[in-house]
Amino acid sequence: MSKNNIVVPEAKDALERFKMEAANEVGVSLKQGYNGDLTSKQAGSIGGQMVKKMIESYENGLK
Repeated sequence: MSKNNIVVPEAKDALERFKMEAANEVGVSLKQGYNGDLTSKQAGSIGGQMVKKMIESYENGLK
């Protein structure tokens, strides 16, 4: 059972677009659905890019 439950189900599509955008920015090709063939490095770079963008967004909101 996955513990990656989305708190706001209406945000699911936006989160998927955000993930695809981050993957594109770091040069990782994602397909719709399952991406279990990614290396740990690729998955980590996508997650890292997402976190970086979230922090930047938060910091910009503080200005």
